[in-house]
Amino acid sequence: MKLQVFDPPMCCSTGICGTKVDKVLTRFAADLVWLKNQGVTVSRYNLAQQPLVFAENESVRAAMSEDEACLPLILVDGKIVSRGRYPERQELSVFAGVKEGDTGDAAASDEDWCDAVTSWHKKSTN
Repeated sequence: MKLQVFDPPMCCSTGICGTKVDKVLTRFAADLVWLKNQGVTVSRYNLAQQPLVFAENESVRAAMSEDEACLPLILVDGKIVSRGRYPERQELSVFAGVKEGDTGDAAASDEDWCDAVTSWHKKSTN
């Protein structure tokens, strides 16, 4: 199972930086870490930092030409499963074929999110 996230232009790989952190992005980053821990291969791309990846993916290129507001796009095994928003953990588990009963605490604390984001950032920059 391969899940790919094609993010709109952001200042860093997760969009979780600066003085005002978006809780949706923080939750989503934690959910991606959770998916990785469930054995799902997760890749995340930022239009501002990796425009060639967007241009090389036919599905992404077509979606962007049809609708400029389609980002973020979520693809599973090359097929678009979500567009224009960051899905919740429960939806991600369905997309990735992870049992709903294994989803853990979808309402993680701010401290848990921080730990997950720090972990994601370290893994994505290595």
